[in-house]
Amino acid sequence: MVETDLWPALAGQQLTEREAINAGIPANSLAQVPAVSAVEADKHGWQCARCQAWSPAKVSTLPAGWGYCAECIVLGRLTSQDKLYRFPPDSKPEQPNLTMTWSGQLTPEQDRVARELIGAFKAGERRLLWAVTGAGKTEMLFPVIEHALRTGGRVAIVSPRVDVILELAPRLQQAFADVEQVVRYGGTGPAASVPLVLATTHQLLRYRAAFALVVVDEVDAFPYTTEPMLARAVDQAAAGAVLYLTATPGADLLRQVRRHQLAVSYLPRRFHGAPLPEPRVTLAPDGGVGMPGRLVRLVREVMSKDGSQVMIFVPAIRQLQRVQTALANRDIPAETVYAGDPRRAEKVQAFRKGQPRVLVTTTILERGVTIYNCAVMVLHADTALFGVSALVQMAGRAGRDRDHPDNSVWYVCTHYTVNIRGALRQIKHLNARGADK
Repeated sequence: MVETDLWPALAGQQLTEREAINAGIPANSLAQVPAVSAVEADKHGWQCARCQAWSPAKVSTLPAGWGYCAECIVLGRLTSQDKLYRFPPDSKPEQPNLTMTWSGQLTPEQDRVARELIGAFKAGERRLLWAVTGAGKTEMLFPVIEHALRTGGRVAIVSPRVDVILELAPRLQQAFADVEQVVRYGGTGPAASVPLVLATTHQLLRYRAAFALVVVDEVDAFPYTTEPMLARAVDQAAAGAVLYLTATPGADLLRQVRRHQLAVSYLPRRFHGAPLPEPRVTLAPDGGVGMPGRLVRLVREVMSKDGSQVMIFVPAIRQLQRVQTALANRDIPAETVYAGDPRRAEKVQAFRKGQPRVLVTTTILERGVTIYNCAVMVLHADTALFGVSALVQMAGRAGRDRDHPDNSVWYVCTHYTVNIRGALRQIKHLNARGADK
C-alpha cells in the first residue's frame, strides 16, 4: 500500500512517475495513486491530460507510434506511454486565529478594493483588479489572502514573469511570517502542497482543483497572452475564486468586463495619491541607443538634482553593451541585465541598494518590480516591440515613492508613433480619472 500520509504533501498535484518519486512517493506504491494516461488518442489526434492541448496525429506522433504533447514540453515531455498520477485535493484545517504580520495600513480606496476582493473570494467568482502601476495591488491582496488561509484554503499567487514572483516572495513572507510558503519557477520541480504557493503560471499545469484562491498578477504579460494553455492551467488549478491583476488590461479582459463575464474592481490612483509621471518625448538618432550627449546630460541631471536612480530600457539584448559603454565613456557606471543573465537576481538586488545607480535592461523589468526614487528612460520607444501596454508599464516604474512621486520619464525615439501616442493618452486618462475620485 502507498504511504497515504505522504499524499497530503502532494495534494491537488498531477505528476509524472519521475516527479512523484522525486517528491518522496515509493515507486512500488504508485499503483495505489489515481492515474490517467498522460496523452490520449481520439479519432484524429492526441489530447494532453496535463495542459488539455489537442493536436492532430500527423504532427504529434513519434516514429514509434506514440503520441506526445508539444504544448507543455517545457515541464518535460509527455507521451501516450506515460501516466499522470493525480493526488486528491484537500484543504488545511481552518485557522481562525491566523493573522497577518504586515503592520501597514490601507488607504480608504485600497480598503474598498480589498473588501471587494474578499467578497469575490466568498462568492467563488472571477474578478479583475484594474489598478494603476504603484497603486499597492500587493497590499490590497493581503486581506483576501488572510481570509482564504483562515478558512483552510490553499492560495496560489502566480505570474507569467519570474521576476514578479521573485519580487513578491519576500513581501508575502514578511506579511505572513507564520504561513508555510514555497516558490516555484523554471527548473525548481514539484514542491509540497503548502498553504501559500508563489509560482510562474506554467507551474499551475502540475495542479488540479488545488487552490481555494488563485491570483494571477500581471495577467496581460507575455507569455500568458500568447499561450492559451496558461489560462487553462489557471482554470484547472482553481477550486474557487480567481483574481486577475494588472494596470494595463488587454482587449480580451476588457471585452469580458463589458459582457459582464468578469467582475472588476478599479483603482485609478497610486497609494500616495499623486498622479502618474507623464513621459516626455524626445527625438534622437537611432532611438537614442548611442546615448548622445543630450541624453547623458538628462541622466546626470536627475541623478544630481533629484538623487534618483535611473532605469534605461532597450528593446534588444545586443543594445545593452552599447548603452553601458556610452555611459562609461562619460564616467557614469551602469550595470546591464536581461532574461538569460545568470546574475539577474543579484544585479536587480544590487540596483535596489543603489549599486550602481543606473541599470540598463530589457523589458524583463517592465512590470512587477518596485525601485524607490527611480527615473525611467525608454530608448528606441518607437520600436514595434514596445506596444502601448509595455510603454505604460515601463513608465510606471517611476514615481512609486511617496517622497518622489514625480520622477522623470522619457520616451526617446526617432519617430512619434501610434503606440507612443496611445501610451501618453492612457496615462493622461488614468490621471484624469484619478483626479475625479
